Amino acid sequence: MVTISIKRPRYYSIRWKLLLVFLFISYVPLMFHFNTILTSIRDYFQDDRERKLLSSANIIAGTIMKGNHFMSLEDESKWTILDGELFSKSQAGGYRILLFDDRCYVVSDSNSTDVGKTMLIPEVIKALSTNRNASSTHLKQRAVYAAVPIANVDSEAIGAVLIVNSIDDIHQLVSDIQQKLILYTVLTSFIMGVLVLIVSQVLIDPLSNILKVVQKMSEGHLNQRISVNSRDEYARLGAAFNEMAEKLEKVDKIRREFVSNVSHELKTPLSSMKVLSESILLQEQLPEETCREFLQDINSEVDRLTSIVNDLLQMVKLDQQELGMNASLISLNKMVSDIVKRLAPLAEQKSIEILCDFVKDVAAEVDEVKMSSAISNLIDNAIKYTPDGGSVKVVIDADHQNAFVTVSDTGLGIAEEDQGKVFDRFYRVDKTRDRETGGTGLGLSITYQTMLLHNGAIKLTSKENEGSSFMLRIPLHYSKA
Repeated sequence: MVTISIKRPRYYSIRWKLLLVFLFISYVPLMFHFNTILTSIRDYFQDDRERKLLSSANIIAGTIMKGNHFMSLEDESKWTILDGELFSKSQAGGYRILLFDDRCYVVSDSNSTDVGKTMLIPEVIKALSTNRNASSTHLKQRAVYAAVPIANVDSEAIGAVLIVNSIDDIHQLVSDIQQKLILYTVLTSFIMGVLVLIVSQVLIDPLSNILKVVQKMSEGHLNQRISVNSRDEYARLGAAFNEMAEKLEKVDKIRREFVSNVSHELKTPLSSMKVLSESILLQEQLPEETCREFLQDINSEVDRLTSIVNDLLQMVKLDQQELGMNASLISLNKMVSDIVKRLAPLAEQKSIEILCDFVKDVAAEVDEVKMSSAISNLIDNAIKYTPDGGSVKVVIDADHQNAFVTVSDTGLGIAEEDQGKVFDRFYRVDKTRDRETGGTGLGLSITYQTMLLHNGAIKLTSKENEGSSFMLRIPLHYSKA
């Protein structure tokens, strides 16, 4: 099977589409405008020609009526003079003059071609029947017909004067103007097209640069950034893209660190169990007490491994929101009291005093399982990282919108440079101490994610050698974000 790759031509780009759109929205209205102009010019000259011909016809009709030529058709001398005058006027005006009697009979023709003929010309018939001027333009014949009635003393039409004039000169004038307008349109469109290409190139170049960066990022180069040198929409797009790229790079970094941390966390108990089990297997006569001790150590590592896996599963479900939110109205005072009772034996082993200060009776819409786990993590950490003889204090307060649960301890505190990282997965301020206490480095991450699911927040306040304080802000009424 042969696959042929067809590369799309460059005119698929936005640059060429802009050019085509411009030519369409500019050329079509321009042609319509020019056509309107040409029509107006032609109509103006034709109307002007009709007016002039009617004026000339009226003068001729007046001359004929004044000389009473129609009253003396037998007087050849008068008609000879009249024919000469009509011929002179015809030559001077560049048009043809015809005289009709009341029966549309041609009695005189400046061209001397239709004398003695009956010609039923609409303009002549209208002038004879209505005793009014009549004119029109015959586009097919390219001529203007202007007819004026000749009336007697009783104002009755006894004849008509018809002037016929060619309008080839008008058509030639309009044609010349049309050619010039077409040339002007072509030149204007060409110049504007070049300008559109230049402007579109300026507009498209930043977008092309963004596209190149996106393509590189799609290939896995997440360190790519867009250079932002302006304040327009492209700059805002570039800034938003750079922000997204930073987040993607951070997510990728977190993912790699997460895989590395998970591998390390799982490797430690597995290595311990392997060493302990090999010790039991390789030593033939191992004392029972030593064997029991090794088995207890293996059991502890299994418990530790189980704890890590459970925390990982809970973390993954929180990330994917697979657990769902079963929010219901719960008394936070009772929840905290139950947690304190459950963790009291751990505190007693280290002679740590747990103090509860319930400023108000607070009820909030929360997922009881998730919130209980989050608060338990805070109190459990406070007990683990507080030296023997210290104290842990839990305070519950509320306003009209939020509940506040604060867990404070008298431990060693957290350095300022580490406070922004304590909610990262597997992050430990003191890795050696954490492993001694059995922590997985996921407790605070789970608490942080739980607060996000509840549309709440967690805040840390800590000073080295003075202790730490974690405050949970929990909305009293749960609503989906």
